[in-house]
Amino acid sequence: MSLVNQFRSEQPRSALVAPSALVRQTQQRKQHQQWLIYGARLLLVIGVLLFWQFGSGTLLDSSFLSNPLAILHQTIIWLSDGTPWYESTLVMNTAVTLEETLLGLLFGIISGLILGFLFGLQPTLERIFSPFIIVLNSIPKIALAPLFILWLGIEIPMKVVLAAVTVFFLIFLNTLNGVRSVDQHLIDAVRLMGGRKRDVIFKVILPSATGSVLTGLHVAIPYALIGAIVGEQIGANRGIGYLIQSCGEAFNPAGVFSALLVLTLIAALLNAIVNLIDHKTSHWKASLKLSSSNQS
Repeated sequence: MSLVNQFRSEQPRSALVAPSALVRQTQQRKQHQQWLIYGARLLLVIGVLLFWQFGSGTLLDSSFLSNPLAILHQTIIWLSDGTPWYESTLVMNTAVTLEETLLGLLFGIISGLILGFLFGLQPTLERIFSPFIIVLNSIPKIALAPLFILWLGIEIPMKVVLAAVTVFFLIFLNTLNGVRSVDQHLIDAVRLMGGRKRDVIFKVILPSATGSVLTGLHVAIPYALIGAIVGEQIGANRGIGYLIQSCGEAFNPAGVFSALLVLTLIAALLNAIVNLIDHKTSHWKASLKLSSSNQS
């Protein structure tokens, strides 16, 4: 075999081996960086907890900040003071707050999505109602709580409405912005290919607005919790907000931090669900970016 034929026979093999090795090296490097980030986060949390625990009573005032072991002890007491377990103080109050938050998110998201898409697709409606929406959105939602108490009492519906109103404007404005920012070239391309209005909505506008909607969801989750907690602190006899209020009045910082820990876990769980939805819909955004690049 001549040197030229030998070079030609070996070239595809080397061309295939080199990129695969480079890909493996890149993946290993990313994996090592990810583990380094996880390790740094874990060390940071452990360091803060150790400083908090051993500094409590000396460097830190335990009557205001408590300490991790006291918070853990309070959490265990609240989890074991009911028979069966789901009637314990922490589980029952967490269930109430979680119900209020989820219902507030549900109603706020549905109404915000519907009106956001409707106003985005009908600019005339948006121009008519825009001043009123701006005025209503500028009102602090917490200031509406006494009014909702007068209308609905202090039970769960009042907290649900307060959380839903807070979530609604976040979802509505992000959805409206997402619909407005759709690439007009994509809409024109679908219409040139004979697509109907339904095709434009479901194949272009809806996928394009998904990113803005998910951003609104990430922002809306803590605000839904704020609406539920504030409603419970203003008037309630159960819920995490009620626990925080009662522990604060009893000068029990361990109870306050234990309740805050539960709120943190709820927010983390809801954000994880939104991240999962974002991951599942990422192929929409990738296909739209590819279509936009082809159009340009």
